[in-house]
Amino acid sequence: MLKIRHTEKLIEGGCDEAGRGCLSGPVYAAAVILPDDFEHPLLNDSKKISEKNRYLLREFIIKNALDWAVGIVDNKEIDKINILNASIEAMHRALSQLKTKPEFILVDGNKFKQYKKIKHQTIVHGDGIYASIAAASILAKTFRDDYMIKLHEDFPQYNWIKNKGYATPMHKKSVLEYGLTDYHRKTFCSFYFQREIVFPKHN
Repeated sequence: MLKIRHTEKLIEGGCDEAGRGCLSGPVYAAAVILPDDFEHPLLNDSKKISEKNRYLLREFIIKNALDWAVGIVDNKEIDKINILNASIEAMHRALSQLKTKPEFILVDGNKFKQYKKIKHQTIVHGDGIYASIAAASILAKTFRDDYMIKLHEDFPQYNWIKNKGYATPMHKKSVLEYGLTDYHRKTFCSFYFQREIVFPKHN
């Protein structure tokens, strides 16, 4: 059973991101505020849950959370500010959209920048410890997956419907064969392939 609280009385918002290690696409982050009686037997780190159950949980979270929001930083901005800063910025954007202001922020991982003087705590593997972080991981993951599946319609050769932009062998092979789209992260691809990868003519 995941913990529902870190503090005794403060309004807590859980934050997590999805898509940090991808070759293509944006990074998504979510912020979620849950009621104290929130409970679902399937809730866990999104990476430990089947795709079907992630979408079932998303509907449950949206229906039962006190508040939730999603923030996005696209691949071009990731290339400009780096993925760590982009992940934190996506969390800040999610937090800024909440109608209920959190009094304490729980963040998955070990890096964060203070948001509006609100106290926070970073927690490694927090998405497997706190319900609000796990809920945020579900929302970030599923909304990002929706985006990558939609992009797949225009770029089926990269198989984003399956790999969601991650550096699978097939995705890397496709980059070498077809080049980069306007949705690829040039800094990531340069790192993975140790050389410049060009954009195809259709972009």
